[in-house]
Amino acid sequence: MPSPLSIGLSSPILPPKHHPHSSRPSRQTTMATPSSSSSSWSSPSLIEYVGQGGGHAGDDLVLLFHHIEYACKRIAALVASPNACLSPPLLLTEMPPSQAPRHSLQKDQTSCWGYCTLILSSTNEIILSSLRNSGKVAVMASEEDDTPVWISDDGLYVVVTDPLDGSRNIEASIPTGTIFGIYKCLAELDHLPKEEKALLNSLQAGTRLVAAGYVLYSSATIFCTSFGSGTHAFTLDHSTGDFILTHPSLKIPPRGQIYSVNDARYFDWPEGLRKYIDTVRQGKGRYPKKYSARYICSLVADLHRTLLYGGVAMNPRDHLCLVYEANPLSFLVEQAGGKGSDGKNRILSIQPIKLHQRLPLFLGSLEDMDELESYRDVQQKVNPGYEV
Repeated sequence: MPSPLSIGLSSPILPPKHHPHSSRPSRQTTMATPSSSSSSWSSPSLIEYVGQGGGHAGDDLVLLFHHIEYACKRIAALVASPNACLSPPLLLTEMPPSQAPRHSLQKDQTSCWGYCTLILSSTNEIILSSLRNSGKVAVMASEEDDTPVWISDDGLYVVVTDPLDGSRNIEASIPTGTIFGIYKCLAELDHLPKEEKALLNSLQAGTRLVAAGYVLYSSATIFCTSFGSGTHAFTLDHSTGDFILTHPSLKIPPRGQIYSVNDARYFDWPEGLRKYIDTVRQGKGRYPKKYSARYICSLVADLHRTLLYGGVAMNPRDHLCLVYEANPLSFLVEQAGGKGSDGKNRILSIQPIKLHQRLPLFLGSLEDMDELESYRDVQQKVNPGYEV
């Protein structure tokens, strides 16, 4: 029986061994275009970009990103592997409960939640292992764990993560993603017991983020990140194993023509949200064209499309995690010129009070978001409990 970490990891992905500053030749920082004479690219890789001062990241953060990049390559291989479609309930009986993801234990193990349990556990362990190996992280807080993990007394950073967003989509080969945010470890908490300082370090407001990112696992594997000076996207070149800069200084259009939401829940929505959706899809809003609906039910995928084409992606009920999802993604959207909101308040200004605190999330183009919020009553309070 294969171990969780062995599934899908047979491809040759080499772990980071050296400081990235001296491990690769430099490339010109230009828009990614294939060379006419070879398959190489003229744009820098992710590590070259940050190592050469892109985003103004220091050496410690560059090294941390080197290890996060490695973890995400392993996850990309895992979710693309035929072994990802093995039935985890068969393996779950051999997995100690302490290793199973937090919310999978709350569901029927024969459901799709049980089906993805092994994958969730694997991705969580892949990220934790990489953060440990970096030597730069004090705390990791994961959506899959009840409490934060204290990694090292010498660590400089706190990493919060949703290791595999959209994991229930794996069986159907629908895009999934990894979300992460990075904070500086707070020196004023050093005198506290480890459990307490791990928790408080993980509950920092989004305004204190040093960097954030998501990795989209789809027809291409895309690493989108920001260090607080713009949002940039890098695409994995499978021939070299490098994430290549393909979308420098990504800017979300000020207005789109797409809304992304599960409108099967329309009759559970408040009046304001129903009125907004009815208005824009009839072309009767501030933008005199009819909007289209595009909904993947994978937050990273829906947001990635929204960043490229504009519009708004949303989940109006208290469903998305402030710490692991809303804060990192709102940071990226704001750095791209958009807006992240719970329907009333700026996401990054909300002080988390619980590790797994959930809230509505609206992300998108500035003009679309302003129009949406003008309807005021857009947060869904009715939640009958959905099976799908």
